[in-house]
Amino acid sequence: MADPTYGARHIAIIMDGNGRWAKKKHLPRALGHKKGVEAVRNIVRVAGETGIKVLTLYAFSSENWSRPADEISDLMGLLRQYIQSDIEEFVENGVRLKVIGNYKALDRDIVGMIDNAIERTSKNDRMTLAVALNYGAQDEMLRAVQSIAMSAKAGEIEPDQININDISNLLDTGELPPLDLLIRTSGELRLSNFLLWQAAYSELYFTDTLWPDFDKRELQKALKSFGDRDRRFGGR
Repeated sequence: MADPTYGARHIAIIMDGNGRWAKKKHLPRALGHKKGVEAVRNIVRVAGETGIKVLTLYAFSSENWSRPADEISDLMGLLRQYIQSDIEEFVENGVRLKVIGNYKALDRDIVGMIDNAIERTSKNDRMTLAVALNYGAQDEMLRAVQSIAMSAKAGEIEPDQININDISNLLDTGELPPLDLLIRTSGELRLSNFLLWQAAYSELYFTDTLWPDFDKRELQKALKSFGDRDRRFGGR
């Protein structure tokens, strides 16, 4: 039987288009975000059933703080609801939660909920759901470089001994397998400061489908596209 993942162990998604989905339907932007959360719930389940080992979702970037205060409040409210409503399903279905980015800067109650969810799911091994919260790839790389610089200053490593793996291991995704496929919805053709280091040799897939409409069929199309490609990693 064919592998439904086409060999992809780690996929990431830039979930874009909630606002445009709502606008097309003449609905408040907040309802677009709510529909987007429903899409998250569905795709997490589908990814687990398909056999994906790691699913990384770009939920809230470090640049998103520039959005209107009421929209940020709506997003944080939806985050609270999602953690509360889905944690039991994570526990039952073997989903381990990991958060990348500086989530500790969020409201104290959200940080507590996240820490609790991470602890409760820490032994699960069916699938890892990595959620990027207050995340920016440039900041992530800066933190890794600063850590290496401190080690060099302390005499723990010589500058000419620093290698690619040293940097990779210090990124927020250091414990995760290499990124195979990065998907972006809504037709935008950019990475928006997401997993810049990790995407060096990942396959990129862009779709015009708005995130609230991204479902099992759309994920299967992306995986099929991945499976049809010849991944050469610069070797030929």
